[in-house]
Amino acid sequence: MIVWLASELMFFAGLFAAYFSLRAVNDPWPPDDVELATARTAVATAVLVASSGAMHVAVVAAERGDRRAAVRWLLVTLLMGALFLANQVGEYAEAGFTHTDHAYGSIFYLMTGFHGLHVLGGLVFMAAVAYAVAGRSRAPAHETVQVCGYYWHFVDVVWVVMFATIYLLR
Repeated sequence: MIVWLASELMFFAGLFAAYFSLRAVNDPWPPDDVELATARTAVATAVLVASSGAMHVAVVAAERGDRRAAVRWLLVTLLMGALFLANQVGEYAEAGFTHTDHAYGSIFYLMTGFHGLHVLGGLVFMAAVAYAVAGRSRAPAHETVQVCGYYWHFVDVVWVVMFATIYLLR
């Protein structure tokens, strides 16, 4: 998982490099027709960051052998991640620009879209882990939950940097 996350870090680093390269040659940045839902997305960001706390509690529960609590906290994390994605879908629906309108639109949808796909993948992974931990298996669950946690924390950290870059550094 760590090696795979390192490759994902390089993928997102490329997206950030593209963002800053486009920003350097386009004025104004962002274009005048871009109005982002910064306050609402800040709340969604807080929910996503809090979901890392819930994931940590799930990992701790799995480490001490409390499968029920681990599943419960995985489901809390899953719900919080789904709320974050719902905000992203809402923002896309309300945006006054598309990916074809200008360079900003292209990189905005590319960066946030790929991050959203990673969140969605994390939710599927988390659901599968919760299902496995809640099942009849008596195999130790802590390593599986911990690996899921690594992925989820990575996705959260990437978003915090992305939020700061896209929404705050205007």
